[in-house]
Amino acid sequence: MGNRLRSELMVEKDPLFKDRVAVEMRKYFNTDSRRIDHASRVALYAEKLAVEENGDPAVVIPTAYLHDIGIKEAERKHKSTAARYQHEEGPPIAREIMEKLAATEELITEVCDIVGHHHNPRPHESINFKVLYDADLIVNIEDNLRENKISAEAVRKLVTKRFLTLSGQKMAVAMFIPSKKEV
Repeated sequence: MGNRLRSELMVEKDPLFKDRVAVEMRKYFNTDSRRIDHASRVALYAEKLAVEENGDPAVVIPTAYLHDIGIKEAERKHKSTAARYQHEEGPPIAREIMEKLAATEELITEVCDIVGHHHNPRPHESINFKVLYDADLIVNIEDNLRENKISAEAVRKLVTKRFLTLSGQKMAVAMFIPSKKEV
């Protein structure tokens, strides 16, 4: 039985699993509404991209909720939110949450692997990683545009060079690149 089928069976047994992960993420971040909002928005886009790219929502959605779960420990221990510290601190926390929710070891392993390097794609990534990466990139672009931290030209470069899925790139173009009619 393939990994995707096993994770889909788990979701059939517990169709609210993704919601329980979301609740645990919210509990963990407590009053940090910015991080809760970020993870929730990443999960929303990741779910859409998973469908379009034939990713496994049973992996992608929990990963989206937990992808930045190491940021609080990174700040506490290292006084930094740098990716390398998030990657170091995130997997043990994600594992603890997933174990508490009785996830399978296979699901825990894949979620923790993605959490542990979600800013740094390797040469050969799973579609689940690519979907999460693109969803996170979309939310980061949204945030940077809202805060005026990125130029239109920088957005164009990100959209053409950084996306790992065609669906993610198309979504970003539709969201961030004005059509010639609008200009």
